[in-house]
Amino acid sequence: MANSEEQINYVLTKAKENDVKFIRLWFTDILGFLKSFAITVEELELSLREGQGFDGSSIQGFARIDESDMVAMPDPSTFSVLPWRPTEGGAVARMFCDILQPDGAPYPGDPRYVLRRALQRAADMGFTYYVGPELEYFYFKDSGLNPQVLDRGGYFDLTPLDVASDLRRETVLTLEEMGIGVEYSHHEVAPSQHEIDLRYTDALTMADSAMTYRLVVKEIALKHGCYATFMPKPLHGENGSGMHTHQSLFRGDTNAFFDENAEDHLSETARHFIAGLLTHARAITVVTNQWVNSYKRLVPGFEAPCYISWARRNRSDLIRVPVYKPGKANATRVEYRSPDPACNPYLAFAVMLRAGLDGIEKKLPCPEPVEQNVYEMSAEQRAELGIGELPGDLWEAIEVAEESELIRDALGEHMFEKFIANKKIEWQEYRAQVTEYEVERYLPVL
Repeated sequence: MANSEEQINYVLTKAKENDVKFIRLWFTDILGFLKSFAITVEELELSLREGQGFDGSSIQGFARIDESDMVAMPDPSTFSVLPWRPTEGGAVARMFCDILQPDGAPYPGDPRYVLRRALQRAADMGFTYYVGPELEYFYFKDSGLNPQVLDRGGYFDLTPLDVASDLRRETVLTLEEMGIGVEYSHHEVAPSQHEIDLRYTDALTMADSAMTYRLVVKEIALKHGCYATFMPKPLHGENGSGMHTHQSLFRGDTNAFFDENAEDHLSETARHFIAGLLTHARAITVVTNQWVNSYKRLVPGFEAPCYISWARRNRSDLIRVPVYKPGKANATRVEYRSPDPACNPYLAFAVMLRAGLDGIEKKLPCPEPVEQNVYEMSAEQRAELGIGELPGDLWEAIEVAEESELIRDALGEHMFEKFIANKKIEWQEYRAQVTEYEVERYLPVL
């Protein structure tokens, strides 16, 4: 985990060239909330060599009070200047960190380490894992309890309905200035809902980029006097926000999901990967959809998947395989559609990868694609086709996950126990609440 002299010199040179005074060291807790503390440039070299100690006892899912010493080891490859920070007195940069124990061993409660373990599992099988998430979000006038949209635009709408296009433009330019590739941006289906798609890359880089993306979206919105949220379902009666995740495995420069001789150009590796995702879909949902509110999105009628099926074209299924375009073998991929943008991307990518790898290792058979509209089928028809359902709420997701050896192994014992304990607390707090819906519906008549 130690940084090389070449890496250290690279960061020191970049810091000097950009007149950097402060460096923010970033990492996430188990829930995916970004954590940060700052050092001055004078401390940078020592931090790159030895890491920076901090108290982990107050970080969600980290050490207990009697074992609180942690070390944040900066990853030189993630050095980037923060464009929105003032430059008077020196610029501000950031680096993501791997969290270590005092003896230098990786800390099992670090989400970045969980993803690294999953990626190593793939590497041991000869694969590199690439992802391209589509993170949707909403702009509101403020963060109040009654969200007020900025527009009444719809899918791909342009000005004057899409008044937030300038916010998206500035967000894209900021991301690109930080070295994060963007494919495109557009207005989404719901009023004031938007999407910026990041360019396909390896999963660890993408998880770091997703965390940066969420912060940049919020920072640019705040700068312009409004509020951005990645809450999965902030508006009743409108589409929620998803994080459709395109993913593929490569062997070197070759896409392991592509087979030019197959009728649909999907290799056996891809089919086993899909089978693994379908097999473990219910179990991994507690990670890909980790909040009580996540399950308000996973309901029929709002373009979010509820049922466990796959298709080549149908966008209502849990897994979609985009149609192959001649000459675009490397673009062959699997789109997993249930995750939402409020998840912890490190953990979400890790469990999706492990589910797919399990399908490959066990050569799980892939069912036939379902091109009909699953929502219009009767329960009997779905049962006949073997189409199951995703968990209906957070508690069901917790119960399913607790029975899954794959999730426990993918997260590691420490992370699994901490994560599930936190989710149980959230569910108990939620179920004890008396909601506005209940008061409006029952108080006048009961």
